[in-house]
Amino acid sequence: MIKPRLSVIILNYKNAGLVRQCVQGVFKSSPRLNIEVIVVDNASGDDCLKVMAEKFPQVKTIALDENYGFAKGNNAGLKQATGEYALILNPDVAVLPGALEKLIAFMDEHPKVGIAGPRLTNPDGAIQMSAFTFPHFWLPIFRRTPLGYWPQARKQLTKYLMEDWDHKQNRTVDWLLGACLIVRREALQKVGLLDERYFMYVEDTDLCRRFWQSDYQVYYVADVTIVHYHQRASADALFLGLFNRITWIHLASWIKYFIKWGLRVPHPTMCF
Repeated sequence: MIKPRLSVIILNYKNAGLVRQCVQGVFKSSPRLNIEVIVVDNASGDDCLKVMAEKFPQVKTIALDENYGFAKGNNAGLKQATGEYALILNPDVAVLPGALEKLIAFMDEHPKVGIAGPRLTNPDGAIQMSAFTFPHFWLPIFRRTPLGYWPQARKQLTKYLMEDWDHKQNRTVDWLLGACLIVRREALQKVGLLDERYFMYVEDTDLCRRFWQSDYQVYYVADVTIVHYHQRASADALFLGLFNRITWIHLASWIKYFIKWGLRVPHPTMCF
């Protein structure tokens, strides 16, 4: 059997409808590409895997016995992947025609790149911030509290979010949002899977840092565009966000990150 060029990992948690649309979009966007699609269900209790079996029998499915979160859920799919490259793909992403072929071509042409991500846009075409610099320890505080309105904090957040860059050029970046990441599987086998100590959030930061540490580059590919339907909370909700369970999960992941890596912020183009 010919090895797939790409294994697409889609993690479901109570989003059966989105997963169906996402899988359909993947196959429709790249009809000639040898793709392996793996859908992992985090004990959702919905009909996602039943729909996959009925509508997309070619899709591999994995049913987990509880909700293990983003890292462990995606790792279950990555362990079963056989493609030359693996794509971690959120179900709320719409893959545009030819996008996957372009990502694969980019990886083929740049063997030093271990992870790459496309330009993510909102449905209206506005660019989403999906490339970032490695965070300082105060970053979660600035992002999740009213301190983020302080002028000096705003300046640091602009640098962290790379808002002073137009996102029109391909370039190396510290780390990329995990909504759509293509990974060289050979490199992943050396670097290791997503760190499962993170239930949700920061696992993408951690993975990209480990790739840089292992002398692989992380690249933002502006030449490829994919639509992400992710909804961010408004700035006015910063303080209220402190009382949100998701906020506390996010902060807990940041604490684990800094315990693991310390407070030093690396420069991604230097060995460390």
